Amino acid sequence: MLKIIGVRFKSVGKVYYFDPQGNNVKQGDKVIVETSRGVECGEVVIVDREIDQTKFTSPIKPIIRIANDEDFKRIERNKAKEAEAFRICEAKIAAHKLKMNLIGVECTFDNNKLLFYFTAENRVDFRELVKDLAAVFRTRIELRQIGVRDEAKMLGGLGVCGQPFCCSRFLGEFQPVSIKMAKEQGLSLNPTKISGTCGRLMCCLKYEQDAYEDLLKTTPKQGAIVKTSMGRGVVEETNLITGKLRVKLDNNDNVTTFDKKDVEVIKDSVIRVDRSEIKALKSLEDK
Repeated sequence: MLKIIGVRFKSVGKVYYFDPQGNNVKQGDKVIVETSRGVECGEVVIVDREIDQTKFTSPIKPIIRIANDEDFKRIERNKAKEAEAFRICEAKIAAHKLKMNLIGVECTFDNNKLLFYFTAENRVDFRELVKDLAAVFRTRIELRQIGVRDEAKMLGGLGVCGQPFCCSRFLGEFQPVSIKMAKEQGLSLNPTKISGTCGRLMCCLKYEQDAYEDLLKTTPKQGAIVKTSMGRGVVEETNLITGKLRVKLDNNDNVTTFDKKDVEVIKDSVIRVDRSEIKALKSLEDK
């Protein structure tokens, strides 16, 4: 067994594991570690966890040290450099008349690289921009085109629920969300109702999906043929939460409400998303 700690480099980002090397590391401490991008400073979010070393395909790197006062001063200098780099890059983008929106700038802890995050509708030839930025900052320059979900995560904001965006508050990684989830949850397939500020399907559709899938296993679906105390009929409408069914009876065409436990399923139906619906809403699933 190997004792590890979990380190996060962004306020809401992926957690990476390191060997504390016997240091008394506490949750919330800042540590200096070596990553694929170089030397970085991250916050400890997991401590005192033991795992089977064979579960990792690559060796767990040790931390270099717990951050000291000089490291904190460097972090502050890097933040100032990021703000300056953002202002200069925006001016350079305007000078080159590039169709791109600068979203954020990140300076690595060791000052070996500046990363510029941007959005654009199409591919952008930014080779001249990179040359200009390298001439100004005398360091490695990397430009990364990100999607609208990542843009929302970086900028933050308020969702339709009135709460800060989930992606910028606690979601470390985006989960796949599909039109089928909205259909199974009985939601209106109106893009303005099921999409977030980023213009993509709301991440919160994923939260209750497991519960809806369990309910669907025991609830006749719309179009199912059922046997009731008043005869056979077809399910016109279902309420998965309450378990109530509106059934159109064969013998008199009346629509009557039954509890799902009081009907017997003769032939169940299947929830399908029409091709026209998929085509119209496909852009909501894209990243």
